[in-house]
Amino acid sequence: MSSNIHQKEWYKILGADPSDSLQELRQNYQRLILLYHPDKQSADVPAGELEERAQRFIEVDQAWKILGNEETKREYDLQRREVAMTQKWPVDAQVLLEDMSWIEVDQSYTYSCRCGGDYILPVEEAEENTFLVCCNTCSLSIEILSRI
Repeated sequence: MSSNIHQKEWYKILGADPSDSLQELRQNYQRLILLYHPDKQSADVPAGELEERAQRFIEVDQAWKILGNEETKREYDLQRREVAMTQKWPVDAQVLLEDMSWIEVDQSYTYSCRCGGDYILPVEEAEENTFLVCCNTCSLSIEILSRI
C-alpha cells in the first residue's frame, strides 16, 4: 500500500469509528455502497448530485479496500496514531536509529531519556517505520530517524 494511505479519513467516509469491529465496518460499507451505487440512483437526481454520489461511491469503495483488509487497516491505524502523537505531544529530540542501543534479549532498541527512563522501540515497530516513541517513565517522546 502506498505511503499516502492517510490522505483521507477512511473511518469517517464509512461512518465508522476506529474501535468498530470488522463486521460493523462491513455493514456500514454495504449500506453506503448501495446508497451511492450509480445503478441505484433515480432518474430525477440532478447531474451535479449524480457526480457527487459517484465520487462518494468511489470513496466508500476505497475506504473498504483499506479498512476491510487486516494488513492495510493496521498500516492505516499506525499512520493515524503517529499523526495523532505528533499533534498531541511535542517531540523532545530526534535520534538516529543507529544511535540507539540494541538489546538482543528483548529484541528492541533503547535510548536513555533525560528523566532516567528509557525509550524502547521493539524491532517489529522499527521494521514498520514507527517514528515516534514515548519514554517509559515520563511524558517525553522522541522521533526516530533512519538513514536511507
